Amino acid sequence: MRERWDSRSAFVLAAIGSAIGLGNVWRFPYIAYQNGGGAFLIPYFVAMITAGIPLLILEFGLGHKMSGSAPFSFARIAKRYEWIGWFALLIAFGIVTYYAVIMGWCFGYLYHAFSLAWGKDVSSFFYKDFLHLSSGIGEIGGINPHILIGLALTWIAIYFCIIKGVKSVGRVVLITVPLPWLCLIILAIRGITLPGALEGIKYYLTPNFAALTRPQVWLAAYAQIFFSLSIGFGIMIAYASYLPKNSDINNNAVITGFSNCLTSYIAGFAVFSSLGYLALMTKKSVADVAAGGPGLAFISYPTIINLLPFGAAVFGVIFFLMLLTLGIDSAFSLVEAAVAGGMDRWRISRKVTNIAVCVIGFLGGLIYTTDAGLYILDVVDHFLSNFGLVLVGLLECLIIGYVLKAKVLREYVNSISEFRLGPAWDFSIRFLTPGVLILLLSLNLIERIKSPYGGYPGWIGWVVLLLIFIIALLFARIGRSDVD
Repeated sequence: MRERWDSRSAFVLAAIGSAIGLGNVWRFPYIAYQNGGGAFLIPYFVAMITAGIPLLILEFGLGHKMSGSAPFSFARIAKRYEWIGWFALLIAFGIVTYYAVIMGWCFGYLYHAFSLAWGKDVSSFFYKDFLHLSSGIGEIGGINPHILIGLALTWIAIYFCIIKGVKSVGRVVLITVPLPWLCLIILAIRGITLPGALEGIKYYLTPNFAALTRPQVWLAAYAQIFFSLSIGFGIMIAYASYLPKNSDINNNAVITGFSNCLTSYIAGFAVFSSLGYLALMTKKSVADVAAGGPGLAFISYPTIINLLPFGAAVFGVIFFLMLLTLGIDSAFSLVEAAVAGGMDRWRISRKVTNIAVCVIGFLGGLIYTTDAGLYILDVVDHFLSNFGLVLVGLLECLIIGYVLKAKVLREYVNSISEFRLGPAWDFSIRFLTPGVLILLLSLNLIERIKSPYGGYPGWIGWVVLLLIFIIALLFARIGRSDVD
């Protein structure tokens, strides 16, 4: 008997929690700023309607119709496609091994926030004192104990979140989804009350409509939507497989998509109002202090916290608590997708599968706790995200669009949903979204042919992808063979 969600709201919150992650805070605002400011919201909204929500419906519908994890669902279409599901899960699992390390950093910084231990030279503290960053990827060095402790805490938290499957996940998300929203709203309100905040928000929202004529801006919007909705990980397929027979797939996808976009939009106010304050206090332009990625979270924001006139430690704790709660939902959803695949394939108990996956994930993350961890994380993330995930999304569209047939899945989700999809959904899955993903893959491939990513040895990322592909093929041949 397959596990079932306690309620529709538990499923929706879990899906939203999976979609909303660290990227909403440290990626979207910066991408928007770089691609037309407020005008970027136009292609972003178009991308969500024409690709993001259609892909969510695809994964929700596939998981619900096949009532199984990603490998099991693709195997039910045809056994020869099972490897695609495993490829998706292994890409997701590879990502969670370093995502958990970033959460380990957040645990460390949450502890340091109480005393503002990063001091005045925040950049030096992060790279030298905290990461013990070596001079290059070839100098691995040793394991940093404080990062190792953070990694262990993260995996312990993940284990207890999924200990009883969707039953425990459904209870956890009642806290871990609303809490980061509350923290984000507090930080946004605090940010817009700071001197210089308006200037920062202007950089974020002032529309540059001329940017809309540049194809790369539209491509950036589609890429951001794709990367921010947890599409291609096998998560949404697994989560939807736990839904009861009559579930409103289409509405659930719309709610998840819009919640993710709204979170990103609000995060922009929290980030750029604070960057405006930082620019004013350091007598620089917002353009000079604007940052994205880990640099925003672990350098720019602690610097801003240092400059606050009062309550610096309080807002430091709120910020890193927000990052932790944003990250934990995404992390345990990635792990749950792998657990579901293992249980379906080898008929192992949940307890054994949970322990095995969490232990393997912890061991896989050890390399990122070394002195060269940041370099390795950077190159692996680039290849898994820009090649692995995009390839999974493309394969999903092709298999559903042309093998299962988009019309078949559309009619299925329409039969259990409040509002009905039209043939435009078929067009998105068969032509529009694959076209965008092929373009993304092609541009990324051309860039890597021209030069290795970040100056790292060019073979590293390709070897990781090749290993994942080989393991996916092996997993598809080992274990149960019945998928009826």
